[in-house]
This record gives sequence, structure tokens and C-alpha cells, in this order.
Amino acid sequence: MLEIRDLRHEYGARTVLSVPSWQVAEGAASLVLGPSGSGKSTLLSVISGLLKPTAGQVRVAGEDVPAMGPAARDAFRARNVGLVMQTLHLIGVLSVRDNLRLAQRLARGSHDDARIDAALAGFAIAPLAARRARDLSVGEAQRVAIARAVVNRPRLILADEPTSALDDASCERAISLLLEQAGACGAALVVATHDHRIRRHFAQELVL
Repeated sequence: MLEIRDLRHEYGARTVLSVPSWQVAEGAASLVLGPSGSGKSTLLSVISGLLKPTAGQVRVAGEDVPAMGPAARDAFRARNVGLVMQTLHLIGVLSVRDNLRLAQRLARGSHDDARIDAALAGFAIAPLAARRARDLSVGEAQRVAIARAVVNRPRLILADEPTSALDDASCERAISLLLEQAGACGAALVVATHDHRIRRHFAQELVL
């Protein structure tokens, strides 16, 4: 599902990311570990096509993402990649349901209320469906962001520090939900974090 070779990204003369070789199989779950500033967020941005690397190859579902033009990368990401970033980027004035509808429209040009209902139920946020995103607690917003990432049944889910702001119980719930939902849609899952509490959930890891 994900294959990286000779990946490097630089800002000026400073190399901020270097990954000689790394693979994540279809349906597998992998952890990217490293302290702040180690390049974890940069790696996820490169994989998703938000950032074009200085050098190297990144193949997702057989497609060379950096070789695509900007519009093609955006379309590919919308169809194939679910993102849970550190800044959740929920639309505060929209309801929870409309945040999920927007994600579907951007990817598919339409929305599927049955699939949205299933995502809301799966993340135990159905009672929040009509609430505006700006009125959610941190834990509620986190669950909505994960639901939004999987509502289109992506082939690859990328999560950047999804547990860093959560207490132990919420951390366990968030990781369990990510793993469960990735498994339900057959997606590969990559979680980038410095949170060692979740290491036991992953058999594969990349240390930056």
C-alpha cells in the first residue's frame, strides 16, 4: 500500500527528513516514532501529497504521489487518504454531520447519509450530529476528526499525534477506534507520535 525509497526533504541547507526505505502493507498498522522536530509531520505531509519532497519516491496504492501535479495530488488524496492532523481543521460553524458531509462532497461530489450515520454510530458521536464543531470538547472533536477521516473509506489513514492531548482512558479509546475503523474499511494505518503509551498496539514501527 505504501512504499518509500530514498526519501529526503530539505529546508534550505537543512535536511529535516531522511527515510532510505520503508513499506506498509495493505491493511497493516504502523507507528512512526520520534520527538518533536524529528520530521514526523513532514513525513505524513509528503505521503499525503500536501508537500512535495526534495528527492525520493513515495508510492501509495501503486501511484507515485510526488510525480503528480498539484491538482492530481489533491484529487488522489481526497479519494484514497484519510487525514487526522494535529490541528483538526473542523469547520467550527458547521454541525458535526455537515463536517462529514463536506468531506464526502470534496472527495466524491456528493454525500451518503447512510455512511455518515454509520460513522457517527461507530465513533459514539451520533448524539452530537447537530452540534456545531466549535462547541465540542477536545475529546469529542478528536472523535469527529477521526470519523471524518474514515467516512470515505480511504485506502490509507494517516494520523498525526492523535493522542497527545488525551488522558490515558481517552488515548486508549482513540487508538482502539482508529485500529477498528481502519480494519473495517481494510485501510492501512500510519500513526505518527511521540506518545509511547500506544506502542503496544503496533507490531511495526519506524523511528525517526
